[in-house]
Amino acid sequence: MTQDNADPVIALMRAAKVIPVLTILDAADAVPLARALVAGGVRMLEVTLRTPAGAQAVRDIRAAVPDAIVGLGTVLTEQDLELARSLGLPFAFSPGAPVALLQAARQMGIAFVPGIQTASELMSAIAWGFDVVKFFPAEPAGGIPALKALAGPFPGARFCPTGGIGEDAIDSWLAQPNVVAVGGSWLAPAVEIEAGNWSTITSRAQRIMQRLSR
Repeated sequence: MTQDNADPVIALMRAAKVIPVLTILDAADAVPLARALVAGGVRMLEVTLRTPAGAQAVRDIRAAVPDAIVGLGTVLTEQDLELARSLGLPFAFSPGAPVALLQAARQMGIAFVPGIQTASELMSAIAWGFDVVKFFPAEPAGGIPALKALAGPFPGARFCPTGGIGEDAIDSWLAQPNVVAVGGSWLAPAVEIEAGNWSTITSRAQRIMQRLSR
């Protein structure tokens, strides 16, 4: 990929700062959830394919919440990539970086963000043209020290760490020069989605975004 200021995915991530990882059990929750997050200043949303409702949730948000920038998460197969392409999504995230998936994403021309833990996985992603990656699961994989270790041999790589990162740690991760955004489920926990606690989700998003804008 190209320089930071010329790469659209990096630009989206830098503007977003935090990207909620949303696992939606009932597609009926998708639109009010997206509206709650956007009202709190969080616009870039990763809707995972961990449930059967995921794909429909993406369609519904795109149709009803134009201010949301929504993409697919938990992309595991070429069929998932094809879904992202058919919907014209601006990004698709995966927890891993198998060569078959990297090759398919490259051939489809999708704005794909593969997941990596190791130097070898990162080398594979870069070889296929993907140097914006998800560092996953971030805390179990070694946290900030591990990310700093990758910065030396891979100065051009950019990361969206996700997995095990709590709200209190966001600032420390974003302070790393090779981190463009932080992902996580803490912005919209499943229990709050299921309960329809939209105002709580909006308030949390507002608090976080206000803190990060200082």
